[in-house]
Amino acid sequence: MDCKRAILAAALVAGFGGLGVRSTVAQETPKKPENARFGTADALSGGIYKDYIYGMVKSITTNEIVLDKTKFGFDQTYKLDPKATKVVRDGKPSALDTIKVGEPVYVEPKKDKKSGDMIAKKILAGIVETKLP
Repeated sequence: MDCKRAILAAALVAGFGGLGVRSTVAQETPKKPENARFGTADALSGGIYKDYIYGMVKSITTNEIVLDKTKFGFDQTYKLDPKATKVVRDGKPSALDTIKVGEPVYVEPKKDKKSGDMIAKKILAGIVETKLP
C-alpha cells in the first residue's frame, strides 16, 4: 500500500511539478504586419501618400467610386464631384473615364462638412511617382 502511495505521489509531483516554474525563454510579442491587405501608402511610397487610401477599383460611376482591398478590410465608397475631383494618371492630368474596374489607385479623401460623405478630392492611377504631382 505504501509502495502504491509513493508511486502515485511521485507521478503527481512529476506531472504537476512544472506548473510553478517559469520559462527561462523570453517570449516575443508578434510583430504587426507593416502593410494592410495589399499594402499601405507609407510602405509603397516612403510616406508621401500617407493621407491617401490605396485600393482596387471595385466599381466606378460618374457619381462615386468604390474601392476594394483597402487597409480597412472592407469596401470604401467615395463621392465624385465632376468639377472638384482631379484625376492624375502617370503623373499627368487625366479624365475620370480613364479609371477602370480592377485598377489599383490612390484616393485622397475629404469629408463633406454638410453631409458627412467622403469625397474623392484626387485620384492617382497608373505609375505613381515617389513625389506628389
